Amino acid sequence: MTTSRSLLALVTGATAGIGTVTARALAQQGYHVVLLARNADKAARTRHEIQQLAWPGRRVDVLLCDLSDLAQVRRAAEEFSQRYGHLDVLVNNAGLVLGDKRQESNGGHELTLATNHLGPFLLTSLLLEKLRQSPAARIVNVASMAYMFAKPDFETLEVAGKYSPMRAYANSKLYNIMFTQELARRLRQQGIRNVTTNSLHPGVVASSFGSGSTWLTRAFYKAAAPFMTSAEEGAQTSIYLATAPEVADISGGYFVKKRPEAVKSGFNTLENARRLWQCSEELTGTTFLAEAPGA
Repeated sequence: MTTSRSLLALVTGATAGIGTVTARALAQQGYHVVLLARNADKAARTRHEIQQLAWPGRRVDVLLCDLSDLAQVRRAAEEFSQRYGHLDVLVNNAGLVLGDKRQESNGGHELTLATNHLGPFLLTSLLLEKLRQSPAARIVNVASMAYMFAKPDFETLEVAGKYSPMRAYANSKLYNIMFTQELARRLRQQGIRNVTTNSLHPGVVASSFGSGSTWLTRAFYKAAAPFMTSAEEGAQTSIYLATAPEVADISGGYFVKKRPEAVKSGFNTLENARRLWQCSEELTGTTFLAEAPGA
């Protein structure tokens, strides 16, 4: 287990796009960075590239895990806990949008929900104690303005029946935002002041994201290409929320281009956020930050 008090950051989905840019920027700012990734070869290449830019004496490590596989998330969290004494920044960046056919994770959950929401929810819960060991920890959840197209229903959280990959993606991004807000509320309720959390829209980033989805989704990305932002630009709000002093005490916000924005969704209510939390606990088999009776 590491004992030195260097700042430590864990970035998921760190082998491509804004995840790589975020991890690289943190390394360049002196963080000991842990890359959580599915693909060992990509992770090794990314680690090597970023290590060249890290501060002298600062490491870039790899933690292999498929976030859609909750058993792997538990194993990765246990490995992290054994190797490191604290965590200062957790960037839940990994995400996907699927093709026409509904797919399921190893645990039997709809794959978009598992990767984009359940995996990050479980990982955050399992690493909360490590975050609490930091004097000032931050949890950054990468959402998307696609949440505006969400039409969630607690009866079909797994997006069964008539399947739409973009609807599944939009729903998962709204869940990211609601999870962030509810997490912030519960942290405050329990008097935990040294851990904050915020979510963000990175912009429509020009990358391979969505390339395996439906023709309609691919057509959208192609038509939008001239207006897309680069991964470097898309990562700036993640980096800002992870490091900027001016947002150190802000928690529960949703940011676009480094500025807070209101969340425009009628589904985003306190009652629904509580219910989403409860459903997420049931689906992941974890409980954390339980509300006091009558709260």
